[in-house]
Amino acid sequence: MGLFDDLSRFLENRLEEFLRNNPHLELEALLEQLREQEEDTLKLIADLQLQEKRSQEEILSTAQEIQRWHIRVQKAENAGREDLATAAGEREAALLREGNQRWGQMQGLKERINQSQELLRKIQQRRQEVQAKAAEAQTARAKAQTQQRLETNGWSNQTSSYSAGFDDLEEKFQRWETQDELEQMKRNLAK
Repeated sequence: MGLFDDLSRFLENRLEEFLRNNPHLELEALLEQLREQEEDTLKLIADLQLQEKRSQEEILSTAQEIQRWHIRVQKAENAGREDLATAAGEREAALLREGNQRWGQMQGLKERINQSQELLRKIQQRRQEVQAKAAEAQTARAKAQTQQRLETNGWSNQTSSYSAGFDDLEEKFQRWETQDELEQMKRNLAK
């Protein structure tokens, strides 16, 4: 199970690193990586299941051969042909060893299938977690963009209404200041 623990740690570390750096882009990259891992694991499971089926067929064939040679051993013994019975017994024993070996290989395949299915389950669970985080990040980003637009629009609306009021006020001040300067010049000339 060390492989699964390593993969799990790798995925957790990778997710944390991605979230720190650039959440929306990095989460998409991680999701793609998880999709590829899921696809690879599904292919591996299918391949292992095919190997298991072949192994079962070989075991069945070997079992039929063992049965055939066992019958021959009994037939030769009943006929008093110890030379044939001994040779047939040796063949039966060799087939039994081969059958046991194939059985062990099939058990190994079953274990690998179980491990691969567990890995697939972990990858799918991790992908769901990352998809949820990506959705949260997308929602947060959309909310932030909406808020920014509202603030930007609020400032521009205030500026434009304020600017219009400011222009009127500016104009009034300019007229008043001009009038004041004219009054000042008249007084200076009258002196």
